[in-house]
Amino acid sequence: MTLRKDSGQVLAFFALCLPVVLLPVGAYAVDATIVASREAGLQAATAQAAEAAAQQLNVGVIRSSGALTLDPAAVSLVVAQTLATEEPAAIVDSSAVNGVDATVVTSESVTLPFNLFTHTVRLRARASARLVAGYDRPSSRLPLPRSTV
Repeated sequence: MTLRKDSGQVLAFFALCLPVVLLPVGAYAVDATIVASREAGLQAATAQAAEAAAQQLNVGVIRSSGALTLDPAAVSLVVAQTLATEEPAAIVDSSAVNGVDATVVTSESVTLPFNLFTHTVRLRARASARLVAGYDRPSSRLPLPRSTV
């Protein structure tokens, strides 16, 4: 059995070309995973901040007119506190109150470890929540016991 002179060239070709192809694909996969994870965290924190904001009643308006509205100052404070607790790197771009609706817009800069295409990515999230009045008397359809033992 005789070996040809060029029998090991394919192995050398793959040894040199595979890292050129696979390393960038692996780096992109890691960067994309980090961005997706941080984006999900930012969206969840923004939604939680909007829900907390929608619970900030304007007590003065309720006492004077009986109308349900949100307190813009309390909304801004609660949004900043909630976001600082849930996602410390996030920035509150805006928090708006429109009657019983609270809207929160946030952003966050994420530094990528492999910076294959770019060094940082700017993520944005938006969430809205609405204040809904609860019930004022129990329903007669509730299955309450007639006697307690």
